[in-house]
Amino acid sequence: MSKDMMSMEGMPEIDMAVMQACMDACAACEQACVVCSVQMMDGQMMDCAPACMNCADMCNTMMRAMMRMQGMTPASLMSMLDACIAMCQTCMDMCMPHADMSAVCKMCADSCRACMDACMAMKNAMSMA
Repeated sequence: MSKDMMSMEGMPEIDMAVMQACMDACAACEQACVVCSVQMMDGQMMDCAPACMNCADMCNTMMRAMMRMQGMTPASLMSMLDACIAMCQTCMDMCMPHADMSAVCKMCADSCRACMDACMAMKNAMSMA
């Protein structure tokens, strides 16, 4: 990230380590959700697949928005972080019932939890700036 991104007009100065951790968590969650969405068990698609794909899309969008930052305001970034947290919660809630039967669903749910934690850390860092 360039120094310009840390001090964009209208945006608080953001801790780049926290932002990088959030982007990394979003990328990992996106990958886990895609893998989980195509998982088959006993020849049938898992019922968490739609939530996983929605979560993958949200995580990708969140990550790309943080990478670009142009056109973002604190309010829009906070709203996107809230949306990412909500989508990760939904996906995690859908995958957890399968976690005992499927290592992939457990991995997905764990990635969703890590992404939610990273998004909350980003929100907290913005609030303190």
